[in-house]
Formats: sequence, structure tokens, C-alpha cells
Amino acid sequence: MKPLRITALGSRVVMLFVVVAVLTNSGGVGVADKRAGLTDTSASPHVVMCSVGLSDVRWTDGFWASRQAACREGSLPALREIMDGTRHSQFLQNFRIAAGLIAGKHRGPDWNDGDCYKWLEAVAAMYAVTHDDELARQMEAAVRVIAQAQRDDGYLHTPVLIRQRQGDASAVPFQNPLNFEMYNFGQLFTAACVHRRATGQDDLLKVAIKAADFLDRAFANPSPMLARNHVCPSHYMGMIELYRETRDERYLNLATKFLALRDLVQDGTDDNQDRLPFRKQTQAAGHAVRANYLFAGAADLYAETGDATLLPPLMSVWNSVVQRKMYVTGACGALYDGASPDGSASQKQIARVHQAYGRDYQLPNATAHNETCASVANVMWNWRMLQITGESRFADVLERSLYNASLAGISLDGKRFFYTNTLRQLNNSPTELRWSRTREPFISCFCCPPNVVRLIAEVGHYAYGHSGDDLWVNLYGSNQLDTETSAGSRWTVTQTSNYPWDETVRLTIQCGPAKPSVIRLRIPDWADNARLTINGEALAEQPRPGTFHAVRRQWQQGDQITLTLPMRTKLIQSHPLVEETRNQVAVQRGPLIYCLESPDLPEGVSVSDVVIPRDMKLTPRFDRELLAGITILEGDALAEPSSINSNELFQEVKPSAAKPVHVRLIPYFAWGNRGKTEMSVWLLGSR
Repeated sequence: MKPLRITALGSRVVMLFVVVAVLTNSGGVGVADKRAGLTDTSASPHVVMCSVGLSDVRWTDGFWASRQAACREGSLPALREIMDGTRHSQFLQNFRIAAGLIAGKHRGPDWNDGDCYKWLEAVAAMYAVTHDDELARQMEAAVRVIAQAQRDDGYLHTPVLIRQRQGDASAVPFQNPLNFEMYNFGQLFTAACVHRRATGQDDLLKVAIKAADFLDRAFANPSPMLARNHVCPSHYMGMIELYRETRDERYLNLATKFLALRDLVQDGTDDNQDRLPFRKQTQAAGHAVRANYLFAGAADLYAETGDATLLPPLMSVWNSVVQRKMYVTGACGALYDGASPDGSASQKQIARVHQAYGRDYQLPNATAHNETCASVANVMWNWRMLQITGESRFADVLERSLYNASLAGISLDGKRFFYTNTLRQLNNSPTELRWSRTREPFISCFCCPPNVVRLIAEVGHYAYGHSGDDLWVNLYGSNQLDTETSAGSRWTVTQTSNYPWDETVRLTIQCGPAKPSVIRLRIPDWADNARLTINGEALAEQPRPGTFHAVRRQWQQGDQITLTLPMRTKLIQSHPLVEETRNQVAVQRGPLIYCLESPDLPEGVSVSDVVIPRDMKLTPRFDRELLAGITILEGDALAEPSSINSNELFQEVKPSAAKPVHVRLIPYFAWGNRGKTEMSVWLLGSR
């Protein structure tokens, strides 16, 4: 293409030319969109806070720089070997077979396509900040084979395509809702948008557009049977993101239709959140991953349409989760298996649920399910709630789930993964459970590993936001921000902090808007007595926990904000209706929940023996050599060996002598990195 002379053209025409030029290239190096983020809400009419660009934040030191290094050096190579290989299952190999490049049968769960797209999204997000040529080559090779597998009409689902290639006349789209076709489409759409924004290439975006056009035709006149195809509805988020990337109104209309189609489902169940129409739902129920994807998608839809009928159910189910069904770690989905609606008088309505939200306050510890995907989806949902409301409470839940429940799903070296996340693990488990009690390099249901890896690769995207000329600071840690706001102003900010280990955060302004503007600093709900200074001078109004503290001024180059977030160690108790944790306490410091792990106890003392006095003093100490560098909490507790010494279910209470014991607590996310151990978040508390 010859260069266009633009001397006499206005900026809007120039921008239009750039967009058209990129969207019509054939997959070569294009122009990455600096302003487009993971969720590109820069043009969303019903958000309070817009997202920053995908490559606008670079972690420079400390906690998240370390986590992203493990992602880059450990997780991505490990996932690439699995995605491109055939040792454990098949991912890219299924696309090769579907494309007719090699012979073979489909292997692995029906949702393997979607998990391959999540891996590709993680690679693209990492490429956005590293521009690593090897990552570019991996993406190019993967996208090529995915595009070759796509049917001419846009359909792309390898289990069906492979059966069709082998002559199976019964292999047609959307015959079984549990084939996860729409889940796979949704992950494709999101990955394609992130890939386009990171690389400037449109080859995967073309695949996504072709697939979306197929869905537009397929769902033109949906039947109740077709309407049931919304299991694990990542396609709500994905379709809206595709609309944001292309501005094609058909895709927004299709996302609106997808949510409305749930009302056509007959004899639905809570397991897939279709027993009740979405707008009549008041509490979280059923499969936690599916539920959180649904809620995130509905929040995305509100951001674009402003449909006020979506807010009441979103707020009701959020309160249901946070006030009655979420673990102290931010984990979701307490049950392996259950029934819902629980105890209903209409027994015909009761159906099996799995990997699911249970009843209110039903939060077991030793048998907790807490799928890693559910915590990642909890982050996604709360991110969207934060954007449409600007309320700090959603950022607080996002941070809780991010630092604790989500990070627990991956080892410190980034190569091993949990599917489920217990809050207590003892050698004598009360029941045999179907998922490993240790992190594994491969899990037969491989949805969680690429999900948590893409979360870590994209974490910089959650750190900041903007509205007009104003800047929002959501997460803390050493990083460099260079972003352009929707009003056209530029912010360049250096953040220096050893958060979450240290309470001090410093932000230095290199560049800000030319007129007075606001910086909104999130003050976490746990941060009592936070303090704020500008260029060494304390402000008249000091921050309150659980808010965004707004500072308005004409910012100058070199201005320095110092925020102190006191990290007082707190003993946490649960609501009395949480029967599993009556008379027990958990420990929190800053955003981190701590746990007691058996390697940190004297010989002969079990995790279940330890009693935490209510007036116990816990001293923080950073240990650079332990578990990749963590702040531990040390103190003197009590050890009270159990007097139960037989197999009787009920026994008379007998006095036992407690003895002092020195304990060391570690952050929950770091447990299980020293071999097979016992662990507990909740510990007996004495008055």
C-alpha cells in the first residue's frame, strides 16, 4: 500500500485511515492500539471509569514484576509445550486435524479450543509489554492453524469439525448445550481483540469476525433448544469486546439477544443459572464459574447499553456473593456437588449442581471446591462492576480475589496448578476428593491454568483507569504508567512501592494534563488511618478506608504523592452462621490472607493443634530466602493436642494442657510450594 498524503486531512480522517489500513492488512505487522485495553471501554457510554491501554503499564520491580517474570519464564513455556504437544491432551493438534493438515481424532474435553484461546490471549498480553519476537512467532503459528481449521461459513469448533471431516452426518452445530461451543466462541472473540490490540495484526480478528457473522445468522430465529447453548457464557464478554473493537452494531445486538435468550429456556436449572430469568435473580446459585461469567457479561452489556434493568440483579447477586457466599480469600464456589434450589418445596425444581455456590453461609474448608477459574472470573466481574460504578468496594473484592484465591491456583515458579483450592488440608482428609491436593503441571480439565496465566499477564491492565482527564489508581506496586485518556491528555506516572509487603506507596508525576485534574487513589477497606502527603505536605482531609480519595490540582512535573496504607495485622472472625469456622480466626495483613503450614511448626505439633490467642502479637518480617521472598508473620501461640483418640463419633470433653508454641504464618497464595504439607487458613481462637 502506498503512503497517503495527509497534509490537508483532519485528524478524524487520519485516524479512520489508520483503522481501516490495519483492519485490511493480511496479518503482517500492524499498528497496535495504544488506547485499547483488555476491556476497551474508552468509548463505552455508561462507564464511570475507562480502562487504560494494554501496554500502558509496565511492572518494574517487586511483587508483580516477580509474578510476571515467573509467567514469562515459567508459565508461558510450560503452557506452550502442552498446547502444541500431544502428551497429555490435544489443543493445537485438534485444529490441525480439523483443518485436514494431519489425520486423527479429537482428543480432550470439548472446551479445549477455548482454553487454547486463553493461552493465546496470555501470550498476546505478555507480548504487549515485552515485544518478544519468540512470542510473536508462537502467536503467528497458532493463529495460522486456527484460521485453517475454520469452516468457510465461519463455524469453528474442532470436536464437530473433526467428526464432519470423518463423515459423521450427525455432527452438526449446537446439538448439545454441554458441547461448550459458545464458550469456545467467547474465548476466541476475547483473544482476538487482545491479539489485535497487542500486535496490530488482524489475522485472528478476521477469524473472530467470520465466526461472529456465523452466529448472527445461526441465532437469527432461535428456538428454545438453541437458546440453551449458553453454558459457561464467556461469549457475552467476548461478543461485546468484539463490538468494541469493530464498532459493528450487529455484535452489540447479538450480545443483547444472547442474554434475552435465557428467558426462552424451559425447565432450566440453577446449575446453569437459567431456572429463573436473569432479571429475576437475587442470589448467586449454581456453577460458580458459569455464574461469574454471566454476571461479568451482564455488566459489560450495561456499560454499552445503559439498560437499567440489569443493575438490580447485578447488585443483588453481588451482595449475595460478598456477604454470604464468598470465602475470606475471595474464592467462590464452595461445593463439589449439591442440589438447588436447596430444600425447595417444589421438588421437581431441584436439580444437581456442581462446582457451585451453596446455600448462604455454607463455606466448608477441608472440602472446599473453589475452582481457580471461579476466582479469576470473580476478578473479571468485579473489574466490570468497578468500571460501571466507580465504587471502591468492587476494587476491594477484585484485590482480595486476585492476591489470594487466584494466585493460590499457580505455583511460585509458574509451572504447576490447582484446579480446586481448599482452605484447610490435613493428612487425614474427611473424604476422598476427585482433584489433586497438590499442584500439578497438567490437569485433565485444563481450563484453570491458562486462565490464571492470562490474569497474571494482564494484571497491569487492572492497576489504573481514567475518566475525562482524571486518573484512577486501583492497584499498588512498582510500575511505570504511560497512558492517554479519552479526553486526549497524557499521564506519565512512576509508582514505587514494595506493596503488598510494605505500606508506603509513592507516585511521581512526569506528565499530566495541562489543566487542573483529579487523581483518585483507592484506599482499601482494610487500611485504617491511611495518610496522604503531596510533596511532603499533609492534606487537610485525610483518606477514609473503602473509598477513592480524590486529589484535585494542577499537577506539575516532579510532584510526588506519598500514600501510607497501615498494614495492621488483624484477626478475622466469620459470621456466626458459618458453622465451619465457629470459634476460629483467620489472619489478614494488608490485602493478604495468611495461613499456617506444617513446615513452620515444631516437630510433634499439628496444624489442628494450634490455638491463636485473641491478644496474640504477630510481628511481620520480610524473608528474602523463603518462598521467593515473602513477609511472614511470627508470634507465640498455644498448642493444645486433641484429646480425641478413638474412632467414636462423639466423646466426652477431657481437659488437655496447652503449651506455648512459636508459629510462623505465610501468605495463603504461597502454600503448597514445599512439598506435601498440612495447612489451614482458619485456626482455633481462644478468648
